[in-house]
Amino acid sequence: MSFWASRKVVVTGGAGFLGQAVVRELRGRGCANVFIPRSSCYDLREKESILRLLNDARPDIILHLAAVVGGIGANRANPGKFFYDNLMMGVQLMEQARLSGVQKFVAIGTICAYPKFTPVPFKEDDLWNGYPEETNAPYGLAKKMLLVQSQSYRQQYGFNSIYLLPVNLYGPGDNFAPDSSHVIPALIKKCVDAARSGAAAIDVWGTGQATREFLYVADAARGIVLAAERYNGALPVNLGADFEISIKELTGLIVELSGFKGAVRWDPAQPDGQPRRRLDVSRAKKEFGFSAEMSFREGLKLTIDWYKAQPY
Repeated sequence: MSFWASRKVVVTGGAGFLGQAVVRELRGRGCANVFIPRSSCYDLREKESILRLLNDARPDIILHLAAVVGGIGANRANPGKFFYDNLMMGVQLMEQARLSGVQKFVAIGTICAYPKFTPVPFKEDDLWNGYPEETNAPYGLAKKMLLVQSQSYRQQYGFNSIYLLPVNLYGPGDNFAPDSSHVIPALIKKCVDAARSGAAAIDVWGTGQATREFLYVADAARGIVLAAERYNGALPVNLGADFEISIKELTGLIVELSGFKGAVRWDPAQPDGQPRRRLDVSRAKKEFGFSAEMSFREGLKLTIDWYKAQPY
């Protein structure tokens, strides 16, 4: 609690899904001075906006969560935008933070930075052993450059920047927009909406054979804040839940918990994305004592219940 009491913290993306959870975690740990820059006021792609942000907030620590991101469909439709926006936001923000004397910079990377055929479980040392999965490579590589920048700035300038790699997130408050949502909110929306309308079937992309790991958003927020408080190393660190589930199994679980009684129609003409995902989470536990707490079934139930309660 004493660590955060006197510190000024900027949380980019603080009004978003993960950002709101991180802000709650910070405030719960005694941080009274949290600045949340809104994109309508501070365009982080523009140097002038970043300089104005740093002048207005005078932060000791920056947690850079802001990202332009989506699921497989959004990544395929916007590869140039996702690359440019994410690269420019991160690179310029870190540079100006260094020049203005910010004490610590926490860069949030992405699981999409890993090579397409990374051995499972994904170890941080494997990050550079291949090209990312094609549908999300532009986004993944833009975010991966923050690791290069963090490590080179530490080496040359002594700048304390750390780099975290959260696995796929989920939870109440997630993005359920059909054109940009990730797999869990997309499936929940399909199942709940179909159950409400009495639809006989839902359509799901791919074969269902790909596997994923999912981290509850409140767990991810706790991991990020713990790292900001306790970790000051150059090495990247995975944040995960230490399990793996196929998309077919996931769909079955969401069908069950949502109350949908119809059929699932798979569309193998659509991409599965990366074949497998599961993280080695030993470094996070060793370096700053993080491990996930929410059970996956309970987390899904809470997320489904939240969506059902919304006025959609």
